[in-house]
Formats: sequence, C-alpha cells, structure tokens
Amino acid sequence: MRVMVIGSGGREHALAWKIAQSPLVDALFVAPGNGGTEDVATNLAVDITDHEAVIAAAQEHAIDFV
Repeated sequence: MRVMVIGSGGREHALAWKIAQSPLVDALFVAPGNGGTEDVATNLAVDITDHEAVIAAAQEHAIDFV
C-alpha cells in the first residue's frame, strides 16, 4: 500500500514513523513534511491548502491511502 500523510509537524512525524513500520506499507510520503519525516518517508513539496495540488500529488505517486 502507498500512503500519504498530510502535514509538517511533530504529530505527522510520529504518524509517519509508526506507519513506516507496517509491513503493509510499500511507500510512504509526507506532504509537505519536515526534516524529521524525511528520515522515514519521502517528503513532497505540496501546498496542502491547495486541494488540487494534493490530489495531483496523490495521483502522480499512485497513493492508495491519505
């Protein structure tokens, strides 16, 4: 499963860290992410207030779950 977490704070880092441990997750992305999330996921430079940009990023990276 390909997963995207939306946000850039410590809460999103904690979610990404735990999600990354799942054997069900093939790829993990965080939009826009932060310095900590880049250690466990791929950060995507997306303006999360632009819903069309978030949708486009999800489609581009074949995200299964946001």
